[in-house]
Amino acid sequence: MRVGTYDGHGYPQRGPNRPRPGDGALVQLSALDWWVLALYGVTIMAVGLAFARRAGGGREDYFLAGRTMPWWLIGTSMVATTFSADTPNLVTDLVRSGGVSQNWVWWAFVITGMCTVFFYAKLWRRSGVLTDVGFYELRYAGRSAAFLRAFRAIYLGVFFNVMIMATVTLAAIKIGGVLLGVGPHTVVLVAGTATVIYSATSGLWGVLVTDLLLFAISMIGSLAAAVYALRLPEVGGLSGLMTNASVTENLSFLPDFSDPTTAAAVFIVPIAVQWWSTWYPGAEPGGGGYTAQRMLAAKDEKNAMQATLWFNVAHYAIRPWPWILVALASLIVYPTLGDLAAAFPNVDPSVIGNDLAYPAMLVFLPSGLLGLVVASLAAAYMSTISTHLNWGASYVVDDVYRRFVAPDQDEKNYVLVARVSTVVLIVISSFAALQLNTAQQGFQILLQIGAGTGLVFLLRWFWWRVNTWSEISAMVISFVVAVYFGFFHEGLGFTRWDPSAELVVGVAVTTVGWLVVTFLTPPVDNETLRDFHAKIRPLGRGWDAIVTRTDSDTDSDTDQAGQLAAGLLAWFLGCLMVYGALFGTGFLLYGNLVWGLTFLIVAAVAGRGVLRLLPKVGFLS
Repeated sequence: MRVGTYDGHGYPQRGPNRPRPGDGALVQLSALDWWVLALYGVTIMAVGLAFARRAGGGREDYFLAGRTMPWWLIGTSMVATTFSADTPNLVTDLVRSGGVSQNWVWWAFVITGMCTVFFYAKLWRRSGVLTDVGFYELRYAGRSAAFLRAFRAIYLGVFFNVMIMATVTLAAIKIGGVLLGVGPHTVVLVAGTATVIYSATSGLWGVLVTDLLLFAISMIGSLAAAVYALRLPEVGGLSGLMTNASVTENLSFLPDFSDPTTAAAVFIVPIAVQWWSTWYPGAEPGGGGYTAQRMLAAKDEKNAMQATLWFNVAHYAIRPWPWILVALASLIVYPTLGDLAAAFPNVDPSVIGNDLAYPAMLVFLPSGLLGLVVASLAAAYMSTISTHLNWGASYVVDDVYRRFVAPDQDEKNYVLVARVSTVVLIVISSFAALQLNTAQQGFQILLQIGAGTGLVFLLRWFWWRVNTWSEISAMVISFVVAVYFGFFHEGLGFTRWDPSAELVVGVAVTTVGWLVVTFLTPPVDNETLRDFHAKIRPLGRGWDAIVTRTDSDTDSDTDQAGQLAAGLLAWFLGCLMVYGALFGTGFLLYGNLVWGLTFLIVAAVAGRGVLRLLPKVGFLS
């Protein structure tokens, strides 16, 4: 029998088997739950493996699905990928640690995402490269460009990618410990093996199609979790949640500005600095990583832009509130970490943290639905890991193996190496996952390592003076600063700084460093720069020193000025649309009808403005 008893309406009741702080009960899935999980597993594997033959045609088929994908499929795949198993855990950690306003550490990336939509999506698709690091030998030239391509491929495709997958796997470990009562090594072995089978065989074709199904399952699961969390007697529904003393002080969308340290860490730094300065998966300044991979897989520039726009709307405006509601309810059911530890004594004590509260709230779901929610979390895990495996393997194969080791092999050989690389990556990331403790820990590590690199990624498209040494120095300096704060700062006798302060210092040092290096090193040769400009056709006057201008360019200048102005306005309205929808929904859930409708009206007006501006931005005919 599964823990928990329910009345005729499906409401959880207290009983001798219900896990609560101090009783030490263990959750078990019922036979129906296991059947639901089995059906999910068979379906996903069948869909993924069905594309194995198509993916084996070559690198473009395996990594970019033949560059034929429509916007709705690749956009949904982006959403599914960012809906990883660790995301609801991270949101729960943030809410329990400092309230709803703590989510600004990732809400601020709306600005980054909308910038990518209106300025970079078409440029990526226009570049025609296979991976985003293949961009380096299009934009730059010589040995330094080749070195940067290889270095970045290993740095991102292996090191960074492993860290990302490790944080996702950590969430799977916690979910498995709470809901299945299994240890970390079992979770890593089973989850990793299942995911690598279909991702290694089907390539991006299988990843995209299965992501569509995984996203639907994940959304149903998160909504079900929120509904049943609100039904708990001690929560008392939505009104009971919003008036509970344990919750009311955590509801504000903005931090307490009377506390400058908290306000800076939660809101000011993310809005003023973080969005443009840090490289983070799915929110890269100017696009990159698997986001760029999806844009490159689009069948044209129009679909690349539409996919990125849909991704940002769904990721930030549609998905967060079910997670936030569960996190707030957990403050009532499991007020402290001690309560969590007492309720789940079989979970490894080293991974007991606020992020554990999300899977801990799922134990009250009824048979069948619990299986569906566990399947949704498995779907979230698989969609993220499969994308990162395919993305990381694309770097290893195209940017290292094919470029530097075996440039003249046939396409089937490259696909074979891609599949082997996929297996190696899952093994390394699984080992790394066993070394982490909390989701927020991994989030902060990634932010700090990428601090200060974002500006160079934004400017390299629009300013001719950026060169390979700009990018190399930015990555090296940011990494050195992160290592210093992580391992040496306190050892030298200094007091540990707040992570936001470390981030700002890292950004400042890195930005000054790469700008100095840029002006001390020679620029890229004019022929390479002119070829790049002719192919990409970037907006602005940042290439005037390189591109020879004639009288016939006057009309073109006028068109570009109009596109730039329309793009800037669409960027602003796009952010307004997403934030309006996000906070409008929140106010309605809080019971504030006036403010809720006001924000939703703002979102609707801004959305209409975005649609009217799209032809002027130059994406749509």
